[in-house]
Parts: sequence; structure tokens; C-alpha cells
Amino acid sequence: MQTRVPWVMLLLASAACAKLNFLKPPAVPRRVGTSSTQTGPAMVRTNASGRRGSWNAEWPAYNNTLAGSRFSPLTQLTPRTVGALRRVCTFPLHERAAMQAGPVMVGGTLYVTTARSTYAIDAATCGLRWKHVYRYSPAPPFDLKVNRGVAYADGRVFRGANDGRVYALDARTGQEVWNVVAGDPHRGETFPAAPVVWHGLVFLGNAGGDNFGVRGRMMAFDARTGGRVWSFELVPESGEPARSWPPATEIVPKGGGASWTSYTVDTTTGTVYVPTGNAAPDFLPGLRSGDNLYTFGVVGLDARTGALRQWFPVLRGDNHDWDVAAAPALITTRAGKRLLAVAGKDGHVIGFDVKSGQRHFSTPVTTIANANAPLTPDGTRFCPGVNGGVEWNGPSYSPQLNALYLPAIDWCTTVRQAPPEHLRGRTGIPWTGSAGLTHPFGIPDSSRRGWLTAVDADLGTVLWRYSSPTPLVAGVTATAGGVVFTADLDGRVLAFDAKRGRICWEGQTGQPVGGGVVTYGVAGRQYVAVASGLHAPGTWRVKSSDATVIVFALP
Repeated sequence: MQTRVPWVMLLLASAACAKLNFLKPPAVPRRVGTSSTQTGPAMVRTNASGRRGSWNAEWPAYNNTLAGSRFSPLTQLTPRTVGALRRVCTFPLHERAAMQAGPVMVGGTLYVTTARSTYAIDAATCGLRWKHVYRYSPAPPFDLKVNRGVAYADGRVFRGANDGRVYALDARTGQEVWNVVAGDPHRGETFPAAPVVWHGLVFLGNAGGDNFGVRGRMMAFDARTGGRVWSFELVPESGEPARSWPPATEIVPKGGGASWTSYTVDTTTGTVYVPTGNAAPDFLPGLRSGDNLYTFGVVGLDARTGALRQWFPVLRGDNHDWDVAAAPALITTRAGKRLLAVAGKDGHVIGFDVKSGQRHFSTPVTTIANANAPLTPDGTRFCPGVNGGVEWNGPSYSPQLNALYLPAIDWCTTVRQAPPEHLRGRTGIPWTGSAGLTHPFGIPDSSRRGWLTAVDADLGTVLWRYSSPTPLVAGVTATAGGVVFTADLDGRVLAFDAKRGRICWEGQTGQPVGGGVVTYGVAGRQYVAVASGLHAPGTWRVKSSDATVIVFALP
């Protein structure tokens, strides 16, 4: 027989629940950090700053085009003329930084970033238009203090911050337009990557996949308001892809798969391509048996909805911290092949067929050694090392020569594997499986060098190769003038004959270069801008004075 509850008791219970709900503390948004904007003598007081001038050839995104080709159509600088390049201006940032930013140039203004600052400078004179400084709230426990640049669209620039936020600035004034929470800095979720923007959406994912329990996710934000439109988990939590991981526990959570450089968009299909990093713990694959989707590869997502479209695996179950760091280049080869050119820290460039996902070629661009040797508690040396292969600057493609140009690092690492039972995780701190507590990513060799390699985009064969005395981590840019630009950690800016690999010109910055090397035109003159000043004594073993942007042009 059904028991009926007196209406008086129901009324009292309802009142009690209402009272308890009333006593719950309200949701409190995380406090935004403080910011300030300083204007400079080159500040443009009218709306003219965003207009295209006569013969302004821009560099409007981190990799120039959304397809990520890093190719410039400019022809003023050729193997014959480039030797006359001279420094025309220098912009000192007055801050020491691990400078890895790629400059963006729109409407005669260069935009460049450090971890907390955004600068707008005149692209022809290096005069300051404005400087915006954002102060974290709170700072993450482990911060590499890096930012790789902005995205530009409709009079705004967009960027991430390492306190788990994404924000937009007015491109003309430097004033903050919106600032939103995207991640948890206490867990080590940071946002150093250069976003890309398309059809009113800003695409950006979190870094921090080496930290305990952090999983990568890719997000899209409304460019007008900062509202989050969609989010995709790069380490899946449900469905068949989640079965590529063992069940998570409090001691061994699923982790990794973060992205930390930039992205590529196929505007014909509306697909955003996301490079993904390591699975965690980096050096103990036995704790994460399986294919560990979607780490060590490139994910193709519907740009409007975030739905999965494609998956391009570069590695499976890796134990070397061989992230796919750099954004891929979406290219159409001379033979008409539609390829995704992917270069990773494993030291290879791979040409994936965009439609089928098949590999057309896989070409090594640096030394490969002990790639299949098991890691042991006694220590295993492998090449490329943790700081080897292709890092945050990826391929450049010349359609004229059908050639891909790859910067690479030849630097080996020795890792001592920790016993799995000794592995302990701390929130916000690297969780790699290395036995060396003071060397969570192993010990790099004392010697190192770099490579610039030209690869046939149809065959994958090496056309020419340049051996650099130092690692090449700076951006590489091919041009229609037949010149390829890059720079090295000795501070040299180099121009190569794109066809033959001969050095045609050499400039000097006086500082290690790990940032972008880009070219653009203003009022009929072609310029080359270099983001110099990589101060990274711990990770890259280089020291620098204050960062600078240096601009070169013909007399």
C-alpha cells in the first residue's frame, strides 16, 4: 500500500531545502589580473591604422596564412639583391624574455608579445604605438614565461596568458576589450600558443600537458565577446577513443595531449588542425598502455562545432617526450597532392594525404639514434632529445620550387627512468617519470647543432641541407623572390638561395634568436623583421640581454 506524506511535512522539507540552498555561497568569478596600456610617439590617433596602404603586403598570422605555409609572395629580395640588406630600425622591449614570439604585421603595424606584454610598433620605423601589460592573477606554479604571439581580426588582436586566460585588445589603442577564463593556473594550464581566428571564432588550446593530471583541450571563443563556443578533449574521456588509455586513478590520471604553439585552418572545408603533445607520464609508457589517443599527432576538428573529423597519428605510445609541437602546413604540391606537412620533435617531416590520412613520405631532418631503445633506471641516451627535432617553428613551403624548408635541432638527451612505484604527482608541477628530480626532462648532451633541410614536397627526398653550428629554433620563411630566411642561436640572421641552399646574406642581432623571422611590404618596400633575445639559460642554455625587434630592408 502506498504511504502518503502529509502536506505539512512536504512544506517543511521544501522550506528546509530552500534554506540550505540559500546558505550555499554564490559562485564567484575568478578575479582578473590587472592591466595597463601605455601609448608611444608612433600612436595613430585616427582609425587609419587598420587600413591597407599602397602596396602593403602583410604578415597577418603567426604562419602568415591560415594554411600555415609561411610563404611570402614578395619578390623585391632575391639571391642577387638580398646581399644589400641593412638594418633600418630596432625596437628594444626593455625586458629580458624567453623570446619565442612570431611577429604579426597588419596595416603597417607590427604586433609582438612576451609572456605578459603586447607591443604594437610601426612596421617601417620601429616607433612604439602602444604597449599593453597584463599581470597574472594568479601565476602558475611552473611557468616557462613564454608567449608565441597574437591573432588579428576586425581591428582586434587576441592572445593567451599563463594564468589560464584568453583576452582581446583593440588593435589601434591597445585597450582591453574582453578577458575570460579558459583554464586553471593552479593545475599548470597555461596558454602560450599563438591563436588563429576565422569566421568570428578564436581558436586556442591549453599547454601544460607535462604537469600532473593536466589534459589538453582545444577551444573556440567568440571573437566579439570571448564566450566559449566549444571545447574538445584531446585526451578523450568517453567512447571508443577513451579505451586507448587504461582507466584513470588518483595516482595515475590520464594526462598530456596539450598544444602549445599554433594551429592551421583549412578554410575550404572549415577544419582546424591541432598539433598535440606527449602523453603523461612522458617516460613511463607502461603506466599508460595503449595508443593514447589523441597524443603525438594532429587532430582535425570541425571549426564551427568542434566535432572530430580526422586523426593523423605521428607516433603511438611514445616514451621520448616527442611532441608534435609546430602547426602543420596545409599544401597542394606540384603534382596536385593535397598534403598536411607535419614535423615533430621525433626529427621527421611527414606528408599526410589530407583526404585518406595515408603517409606519402616520412623524412628524417636530424640525427636519429636509439629511437627504439627501452628507457632504463641506469639511463638511456636517445636522439633527438627532449629539446631536439622540430620545435615551435614548423615547415615553410615554396610552391614555386615545390619545396618544404625545415628548421631542426640535433641535441640528444639521457633519461633515467624512475621506478613506477616511486612516481608521485604534485599539482602544477612536471610529472614525467624521470628519476632525476632536478632534471625532470633528462640531461641534454653538452654538444648540439642544427639543420635547415629542403625537402621535395611530392617525393620526400632531401634537396639540400645546411648544417648550423647552433640549434635552429627560429622561424623559417620562404619567398617568391627565391630566398629563404631564418636565424640561429648565435644571433645570425641568414638568407639562403632557396633552390641551391647557398647563404646569400648574413646579418647580426647580437642575441640568440628563437622567435619569428618574417617579411612584409610597406609603401613599396620589402622588410624583414626578427624577434630576437631568447633568454633561456635553463632550457636552451642561452643567455640574452633585453629582447628586441630588428627590422632590415634594402637601402
